[in-house]
Amino acid sequence: MTDAPRRVPTTRAGATPAGRRRLRRALAAAAVELFVANGYEATTVDEIAAAAGVGRRTFFRYFETKDDVLFANHDEIVAEMEEVFATADPGREPVEVACAAVGLVLDSYADDLEVSLERFALTRAVPALRDKEVATVDRYQRVLARYLQARFEGQGDEAASLRAAVIAAAIAAANNHVLRRWLRSGGKGDIKADAAEAFALVVDAFRSRTAAAAGDVATVVAVMTTATPLQQVLAEVRAALGDGGERPAS
Repeated sequence: MTDAPRRVPTTRAGATPAGRRRLRRALAAAAVELFVANGYEATTVDEIAAAAGVGRRTFFRYFETKDDVLFANHDEIVAEMEEVFATADPGREPVEVACAAVGLVLDSYADDLEVSLERFALTRAVPALRDKEVATVDRYQRVLARYLQARFEGQGDEAASLRAAVIAAAIAAANNHVLRRWLRSGGKGDIKADAAEAFALVVDAFRSRTAAAAGDVATVVAVMTTATPLQQVLAEVRAALGDGGERPAS
């Protein structure tokens, strides 16, 4: 077995919110290195904790299992997304706000490319980690749907729940497509530009009914799963927005 470099956190690293974030990330980085070097199944919690310079009990104050450590910043991102929603201009298009919030996920991957690439490889190879990733994406999607539903209900939309779920799924599909394509390329290309293009298409297709009415534009609703490839999402949207607004038979 190959030993990962030992990371020794600053004394009382978990004594402040910033220190707790650093410690979570140190544990995640140590776990990724050990999973890559020794294999996921062979790596123990004790080894991860030791590599991060802390004890087993400290590990379990932050994570329930070693599956959780790979997505150490998940709760932070959710909190940041909710802060975006809480501070957003009430007059801003809700779908734009939701796209801006989910962009934080892309930022978190881009901020630590090496770990992101290794984590991507691990989630492709280890079923338990792939399942954890799916659960993580599902939680992001539910956070988006809750925000959108509240905004649509505030606009008096009787179909607020359905529209929110559909749009949240489309945003998640766009985000997943951009992120996975970028990771498969080894982090090459401009992920922010690609995301802006993808999210602009979602906003144009699913802008709120009040905004559509103001611009004399019809609202389009398409039902797709989170696994729907972006190209299929775009094809559905373009068909819906084509001449006469007619969609080809499926």
